[in-house]
Amino acid sequence: MIAKLSGLLDETGADWAVIDVAGVGYLVHCSAKTLAALGIRGEGCTVYTELQVSENDMRLIGFASGAERDWFRLLTGVQGVGSKVALAILSALSGEELQRACAGGDAAMVARANGVGPKLASRIVNELKDKAGGMASFPGAPPGALAPPPGSASADAVSALQNLGFKPAIASAAVARAVEELGDGAELDALVRVALKRAAG
Repeated sequence: MIAKLSGLLDETGADWAVIDVAGVGYLVHCSAKTLAALGIRGEGCTVYTELQVSENDMRLIGFASGAERDWFRLLTGVQGVGSKVALAILSALSGEELQRACAGGDAAMVARANGVGPKLASRIVNELKDKAGGMASFPGAPPGALAPPPGSASADAVSALQNLGFKPAIASAAVARAVEELGDGAELDALVRVALKRAAG
């Protein structure tokens, strides 16, 4: 699976961009916020990606950050929320606003997104309410940082630090800073090494 693309911004449209990676142009569908973050045509850019495969379609969805991709995965896990609706929500709300809306049961905020009616907005905040509570920003982590997905290197690193005696909040914050420093694809041992320095410091 393609997890990340780094290349030149070749072309953009209303909800898509073409990223030229070594002469191959990848069409990625993006939220308005991601498109704005990509910069101008001809410049270097990086997008985190999610490959969606259906019976008659394959599409690559692009995100400016790993956190935005995590929200996309959560949103598309809600019944009735496809990739278009999820991108519309991520275009209208930042991760922090979405987190606040879900945690506080504010369906009206989610309904501000194009194509999201009151019923669907209520379902989204109800289904994600508990998950949003566990996804609060960690102390010292970048705004909107999410709890690492189970089974990921980040989650394993948090667990490793807790086994060494660090409290969950401190372990999470240290790993979040390590991920910010090393990037999303960092190996477990590198994450633990850097996170230990951050936690001890």
